[in-house]
Amino acid sequence: MLNRLIASRRSHLSVVVGFVLLTLLTLILLAVTPVDGRSALARRRAFTIREYRLPHRSPDADAPDPAVADDGSVYFADQLGVYIGRLDPETGKVTEYPTPTPNSGPHGIIVAPDGGVWYTGNAIGNIGRLDPKTGKITEFKTGDAAARTGAWDPHTPLWLNGTLWFTAQNSNKYGTLNPSTGEVKLYDVATHGAKPYGLQRAPDGTLWIALFGANKLGHLDPNTAKLTEIDLPNAGARPRRLAITSDGRIWYADYARGYLGMYDPRTKTAKEWATPNTKPDAGSAPYGIGVAPDGAVWFNEARNSTMVRFDPRTEHMEVVPVPTKGSVIRNVSVDSTRHRLWLAESGISRLGRIDLR
Repeated sequence: MLNRLIASRRSHLSVVVGFVLLTLLTLILLAVTPVDGRSALARRRAFTIREYRLPHRSPDADAPDPAVADDGSVYFADQLGVYIGRLDPETGKVTEYPTPTPNSGPHGIIVAPDGGVWYTGNAIGNIGRLDPKTGKITEFKTGDAAARTGAWDPHTPLWLNGTLWFTAQNSNKYGTLNPSTGEVKLYDVATHGAKPYGLQRAPDGTLWIALFGANKLGHLDPNTAKLTEIDLPNAGARPRRLAITSDGRIWYADYARGYLGMYDPRTKTAKEWATPNTKPDAGSAPYGIGVAPDGAVWFNEARNSTMVRFDPRTEHMEVVPVPTKGSVIRNVSVDSTRHRLWLAESGISRLGRIDLR
C-alpha cells in the first residue's frame, strides 16, 4: 500500500514538473518572437543563390537584365552576344533569339501583359519586341547612335497602359513608343548630364527615374510627360536603379557612395543607410535593386559579389554571398507568383535565383 502511494505521488510530481517545464518553454519562445510574428528560428533562415550557367560562347554570355514571364520562364538580354535569351528554370534549357540588327547591344528587358518581350537596343538606338510564339523580333528606331541624335542609347523600358516608356542615359532623354504605330516621342531632361537610368512605376500610376549623373530623382507624370526633378540631400549621391514599395516610398541604389537610400514623396524627406561592405574610403557600389513580396528590399553590392536583404521595418540588413565571385548584378526581377528573385549576374555568364520562402 505504501509503495503504491509513493508511486502515485511520484507520478503526480512528474506531471507537475512537466507542466512547469512546458510553460517555461512557451514563455521563452514568446519572449524571443519579435513583433513581426516570426520566431528567432525563422529569422535565422539562410537564403541561398542557385546559379544557372548560360551556354553562349564567343563571346561569353553577358546578361545585364532579367525579366520573368507568366509561366515562370526568365528572359534576358545578352548585351555582348546580341540576342534575347529564354531560360526554362525547370530544365535549365536556354533558347536564343538573335536581334535582327547586328551589334544592337540589347540591355533593358521587360515582359508586357500580352506576353511580348520588349528590349532596348542600347548600342544602336532602337527598341525591339520579341513574339515568344513565333520567335520573330520587330524593331523600332529611337535614334542614331553614329550621329548621336535622338535617343541613341535607349536604356530601361517600362510598360504602362499600352505605351512603352524608356530612358536614354547618355542622350539625356526619356520617351515613349506607341507599339501600334511605331511613333516615338522624346523629351529632354532639364539638368545637363543627368543620365536618366532606372525607371519604375509607383502605386499612384506616376513614374520615377533615377538620374544617375546627378544627386536627383525624377518624378514623371505620364499624362503630361512632365518631369519634376527632386534633389537628394547629399551632393555626392548618384542613384542608379530604383525600387518602389507598396506604400509609395522610393528606394534607390546610390552607386557612387555605397548607400541604400529612400525618398518618401508624402513627407518629401530622404533617409539613407550605409551598405554592409561600404568602408569610409570605398563604397560597395550598390546596383540592381528590387522589392520582394514580403516588402523586403533586395540590392546588390557590385564590388563584393553579394546580395543584401533590407527589412524596412527593422532596418536590419542580411548579406547573402553570390556563389561565383566577380559577378555584377545590374538588375533583378521579382517573380511574385513563385516567390523567386532573379539576378542577372553580369560578367560571369550566369543567372541567379533566390527562393524567398
